[in-house]
Amino acid sequence: MAAATVRGMPDAEDVRRIALSLPDTTEKIAWSMPTFRVAGKMFVTLPEEETSIAVRCPKEERDELVLAEPGKFWIADHEAQFAWVRARIAALDGEDELRDILADSWRQAAPQRLLDSYPELGLPVAE
Repeated sequence: MAAATVRGMPDAEDVRRIALSLPDTTEKIAWSMPTFRVAGKMFVTLPEEETSIAVRCPKEERDELVLAEPGKFWIADHEAQFAWVRARIAALDGEDELRDILADSWRQAAPQRLLDSYPELGLPVAE
C-alpha cells in the first residue's frame, strides 16, 4: 500500500482542516492558542501544545464520556463549571471520530440559520 493512502492517527492539522471545513467557521488566536468559531461563537480550542482539543459537550454527556473513556476524555479544572470536555487527539479512533466530535460541537454553537441551511450537519433525527 502506498504511504500516501495510509492514514495515521489524527493530529492538530486534521483538527484545523476539519473545523475550517464546517460552514461559517473561522480560526482566531485567543489565550495564546488556536480557537475555532462558528458565526463568532467558539466551538473548539487547541490547547496543550495542540495535542488535545476542548469542545462543547452537555455536562451529562461529558461526565458519561469521561467515565467511559478516561484515557481519551477529561475535564480541565478551569472548565468544570462549563459544558466543555477535553479529548486527547492521539487517543481518538481516527479521523471519523474527530469529525463527529467537531461537528457535534459545531452544532451546539451554530445559530439556527446555519443548522437550517446545512441539514446534513444538523442534530441527529430521533428514532
